[in-house]
Amino acid sequence: MSDLAEIFHDFSLIDGDATETYLKGVRLFKNSRTIARRPMLYDPGICIVAAGHKNGYLGEKTFRYDPENYLVTSVSMPFECETNPSEDSPLLGLYIDIDLAQLNELISQMNLENRIDEIKNGHFQLAIGPATLDEEMKDAVVKLLKALKSETEAKILGPGIVKEIYYRALCGKQAPVLFSLARGSGSFSQVARVISMMQGEFSKKFDVEQLATTANMSVSAFHKAFKEITEDSPLQYLKKIRLARARDLIVQKKMKAYLAADAVGYESSSQFSREFKRHFGQSPTEVMKTN
Repeated sequence: MSDLAEIFHDFSLIDGDATETYLKGVRLFKNSRTIARRPMLYDPGICIVAAGHKNGYLGEKTFRYDPENYLVTSVSMPFECETNPSEDSPLLGLYIDIDLAQLNELISQMNLENRIDEIKNGHFQLAIGPATLDEEMKDAVVKLLKALKSETEAKILGPGIVKEIYYRALCGKQAPVLFSLARGSGSFSQVARVISMMQGEFSKKFDVEQLATTANMSVSAFHKAFKEITEDSPLQYLKKIRLARARDLIVQKKMKAYLAADAVGYESSSQFSREFKRHFGQSPTEVMKTN
């Protein structure tokens, strides 16, 4: 077991779920059982695995995040994921939300604006992917975990350590995605703003023309950029977001399927049930019974 994983023994964690910490935007997670490939939704953040590993699947692309590789997600991303504990430990890790204001401040302090300007609008990097967990990043994560044991240290020292982790991520392989997200203009940022809008207003009716206009792009350019960033068309992405949010309502709030369908923007509960089962492999009723 790694030194990083051993620190997790000092926390009381919910097996199979995330545990909030003293520091807003930082959650710990634990899972003792293998979970087969299933749809997931990650919000913008940095996921660091201390023991075990996860495999992500997005379209034809696959990626692994484990004690040697952390995952960066720059926009809310629906993808498929399988969870694998290690032989001697449950899956253990932490998720750190990305604060865009802090990210922009760091980029300015690091004088990285020129690096941002080098990113070409004609090609877009996928908005999710792994980067090597080097010693510098690992040291920062260890410091954060130790600070999270104390409410006082978490509040006083935690924000500075999270900033250091952002800094390390800006020095890593996924830095171009973070640069693109942070830039105030440019196609990636325009698409990211539309994604954020879709996330906040997923129950509303959208069409591609409306979304492209919001992004100040032509329909063809918007569709191409959106597909390269998320591996989904805009409407496929929206459907996955709606289904993920509906599952949260059914599991966490024990909401009946027809109410969850209405809450996320479906006009037909039967269509919702069909698409839900096709996406998750279980009906809403089966999901409620097994969670």
